[in-house]
Amino acid sequence: MNNEKEVLIEVKDLKTWYPIRKGILKRVVGHVKAVDGVSFKINKGETLSLVGESGCGKTTAGKTMIRLIEHTGGEVLLRGEDLLTKEGQELLKYRKDVQIIFQDPANSLDPRMLVKDIVAEGIRSFGLAKDEDDCMERVQKMLERVGLGADAMYRYPHEFSGGQRQRICIARALVVEPEFIVCDEATSALDVSVQASILNLLKELQQEMNLTYLFITHDLSVVEYLSDHVAVMYLGQIMDYGESTELFNNPKHPYTQALLNSAPSLDPDHRELTALGGDVPSPLNPPKGCRFHTRCPKVMDKCKTEPVSFYDVSGGHCRCFLYETATDAK
Repeated sequence: MNNEKEVLIEVKDLKTWYPIRKGILKRVVGHVKAVDGVSFKINKGETLSLVGESGCGKTTAGKTMIRLIEHTGGEVLLRGEDLLTKEGQELLKYRKDVQIIFQDPANSLDPRMLVKDIVAEGIRSFGLAKDEDDCMERVQKMLERVGLGADAMYRYPHEFSGGQRQRICIARALVVEPEFIVCDEATSALDVSVQASILNLLKELQQEMNLTYLFITHDLSVVEYLSDHVAVMYLGQIMDYGESTELFNNPKHPYTQALLNSAPSLDPDHRELTALGGDVPSPLNPPKGCRFHTRCPKVMDKCKTEPVSFYDVSGGHCRCFLYETATDAK
């Protein structure tokens, strides 16, 4: 990572565990470790993509970062201030700076509200407008910026296509002028042609407004197009972290290699698709040692028993014993 750049978001040892309760007294008998010790940094104005199979904990991590889900442990630092310890008015001050764009625009928009009121919610909540005319002017400008006309203000969400509804969601998130956006599978519910237009819009807005993105996705083609850095997540932990170009051109972790080999490609030289074998173990009882060892084609004996640290590799860090001789553990 370039140390000269300003770090906007730093996640330190983030944990989100869900208690399992049994019996009449509902005693806690275990925990589902959805996020289990995740750490990364995101530079201001850049995009980190968090990728992995369904159920790996990436959405939980993103929602925990912005306090939509309560954390079990760790820190989320915004400009050095821990968001997870803020309460009341102090938390409200930071709420404006962190926003989220959800996966399904149809379910994240209130069908009973006009678009003008949906987009204006944040402006009113944070008291950003001088009066109602100023509020509506801000709403109109943002809707026009995301590719919707002023007439969209007086229509309901069901009157729009899926791509248009996602543009409304983007307008709602950006109208309060945040610094950090969690994009939670923000294009996965859209047609491929519509995905491209939304991705281009997000990239343009990032450059114009100096936005910082955490882009949560399982679509590796999206990752390659949008990301500066990539964190590969498996069973609640980061397995691989690095610069986007390095990770795609020279993947280090066996899990990253497996994901890339299983991704469809239009490149005629792309090797034949290889399915990732086995099932993901339960986060209620994750494997000892390396969590990927039950499915790894390069597994060694110590992978099954010893905890794995991060090792420095070109362009990033990798949680794999294959690289322990090259560098000291982090």
